[in-house]
Amino acid sequence: MDFDAIKKAAQKYGPDMTRFLRDMIAIPSESCEEKGVVYRIKEEMEKLGYDKVEIDGLGNVIGWMGEGDKIIAIDSHIDTVGIGNINNWTDDPYKGYETDKVIYGRGGSDQEGGMASATYGARIMKDLGLIPEGYKIMVVGSVQEEDCDGMCWQYIYNVDKIKPEFVISTEPTDGGIYRGHRGRMEIRVDVKGISCHGSAPERGDNAIFKMADILQDVRALNENPADDSVEIKGLVKMLDPKYNPEHFEDARFLGRGTCTVSQIFYTSPSRCAVADSCAISIDRRMTAGETYQTCLKEIEDLPAVKKYAKDVKVSMYWYDRPAWTGEVYKTECFFPTWINKETAPHVQALADAYHALWGQERIWADDTARSKREGRPLIDKWTFSTNGVSIQGRYGIPCVGFGPGAESQAHAPNEITWKQDLVVCASVLAAAPILYKPSEANESATSFRQQLTGNDIR
Repeated sequence: MDFDAIKKAAQKYGPDMTRFLRDMIAIPSESCEEKGVVYRIKEEMEKLGYDKVEIDGLGNVIGWMGEGDKIIAIDSHIDTVGIGNINNWTDDPYKGYETDKVIYGRGGSDQEGGMASATYGARIMKDLGLIPEGYKIMVVGSVQEEDCDGMCWQYIYNVDKIKPEFVISTEPTDGGIYRGHRGRMEIRVDVKGISCHGSAPERGDNAIFKMADILQDVRALNENPADDSVEIKGLVKMLDPKYNPEHFEDARFLGRGTCTVSQIFYTSPSRCAVADSCAISIDRRMTAGETYQTCLKEIEDLPAVKKYAKDVKVSMYWYDRPAWTGEVYKTECFFPTWINKETAPHVQALADAYHALWGQERIWADDTARSKREGRPLIDKWTFSTNGVSIQGRYGIPCVGFGPGAESQAHAPNEITWKQDLVVCASVLAAAPILYKPSEANESATSFRQQLTGNDIR
């Protein structure tokens, strides 16, 4: 394979990728409002000569290159979070600017930069004849990831009936190749009380006071050690073979699970009355060895939850927000942990492509990028969650990550991505499929994958 030709092709397309990314950034595209950017991506794919471009019922835009029966997919979510407090931005987050090295604006790193690299990576494959025989390349601009990660791929798998051989996610990886990440779930705890006049609170049953006890226990679950000195053993226990004998090594690689209270709600007849209900949302990050059942049971087993058991309900949230097309795909807010062995053939395909093109270490575009990347292993994991929760976590389709930008830029004001990253990513994406060795693919590639919830969903 002529790796120099691949690098030159990616560098040639560098200005086009920059222009395309700036066009996407200029179109606000928060979750469920992606229509404008979907049609801009469709336009670019058609201009580049994709064999087919389509928009599915949920609003995902899908471009195809090649004629084979087997599929290798490249996924980029194209929705963004909002801008938050505009006063935290130095420039317009949708107009932004570019220098000789960076592109500024909401979505540059998370993760429309990945869409730009993927779109042109597939074009390079076509230019240089790099699509493997018997395969076609599927480039996906997926929607609603920020709202409900992986739901878009539940739709692709269950409704579009598409199952790739493996998927490359272009979520930002700080120049690394990522082989997994922790899962997460959204838990709700509801507590009932009885209201009365605030002048005589002893006549009622204050739900907020009950929840105050539960809040302390949730905090302890996250912060406590795992030894016998505490009643509530902390989530750090999953790093210990005593508590997690089969998966503690994977847990140590991915990082420990965490929980935090992200929202609190109440009802009360007035400000001079006892609250008759209180509820909290818990953001629960799961490591290898944890399942949705164990996470729910941990909350149900907290001393304060048991104390008020008859008045407490612990449940999982559901997501049913309409897509920009109006389609609703209802699903539970459970996003499974997944991890691959470093030796898995789809991971090695990216590693081999990277080594041949760019060497053994992560590269950087400037001192800001260097400070985030130097000294880190090339093959690593994400801290946050991606569409891989469904691709591999639910459906067992092997997934691996390589994308431009940085995790630290995600959801932050003054978001930037690096022009050089777009070029590097496009070149690696172009080279990886033909280096993939399907004869080495088997189920042993997956170290840990959570089971489905068993809930009746479409």
